[in-house]
Amino acid sequence: MPFARLASATTPTCHLGFGLAAVARPGYINLGRDQDLGDDRSVQTLRTRTHELLDAAYAQGVRYFDAARSYGRSEEFLADWLRARPDAADVVVGSKWGYTYTADWTTDAEKHEVKDHSVQTYDRQRGESAELLGDRLDLYQIHSVTPDSPALTDKELHAKLAEAAAQGLTVGFSTSGPAQADAIRAALAVTVDGEPLFRTVQSTYNALETSAGPALAEAHDAGLTVIVKEGMANGRLAEPYAPDALKAVAAETSLGCDAVALALILCQPWAGVVLSGAATAAQLASNLHAAAVDLDDDQLARLSTLTEDPHTYWERRGSLPWH
Repeated sequence: MPFARLASATTPTCHLGFGLAAVARPGYINLGRDQDLGDDRSVQTLRTRTHELLDAAYAQGVRYFDAARSYGRSEEFLADWLRARPDAADVVVGSKWGYTYTADWTTDAEKHEVKDHSVQTYDRQRGESAELLGDRLDLYQIHSVTPDSPALTDKELHAKLAEAAAQGLTVGFSTSGPAQADAIRAALAVTVDGEPLFRTVQSTYNALETSAGPALAEAHDAGLTVIVKEGMANGRLAEPYAPDALKAVAAETSLGCDAVALALILCQPWAGVVLSGAATAAQLASNLHAAAVDLDDDQLARLSTLTEDPHTYWERRGSLPWH
């Protein structure tokens, strides 16, 4: 885990982080969301829920918290919590820019977020993040880089990111889509004044979508911290939706399907931080049991049969409704 502040975490769950995508806005694509959140999704209700989850995560040893400009009020909720918890000085905060939240706190917007990796969007959103999080922002990532993203070739943007890095901000990128591996390798080649620009990569990797694995191993070998998102495949690997092979292994461990799904990622030698996207305290506690799961070779072999073609996986993800 080369990212210095993350590497200093020594709790048993330091390799598990908590992401705010599912709780800092009323609409998202996770399965089971109606049961998790209910009907009351006012700003104050979700602020309270987010703070309770942050409290629970911190108490159980989690030290990395993940937000984004497009996750509704995630930065605002996190900033409020940080101000109320001066004892949490060891928390590492990451956020992302490149998507703008456009749902206006509804669940039925035509578009919930709009992607733009231009310098102008970076300048605007960097200011917005700084206003909320100030010097508590440790890591700033380009949100959902794909091989055709202008963020991979825009020299003016690279210069601005390098300037932010020189001032102490860690600069990274996240990826999405069936060509994640290509995006990762292209980003690894980006340099400013002969030095690699990016220090972290955040990618989707789970029992169903493993295509980024070799490229994430290369990123780790190049010195980047690897952060894994969507380890639960937007709820597809949780009860009651989990495939039978995962349910069988979970029964053998006496833990939840979610803990086993996240433990499978923790087995990867390149995995620095694996994010929980829990929406309830019970989900969070169950997710964090992943640190105690010890999968044997037979169990790993059975779980390996769950892998889908990446295009099939991302097509299904793209069809999940916002609710």
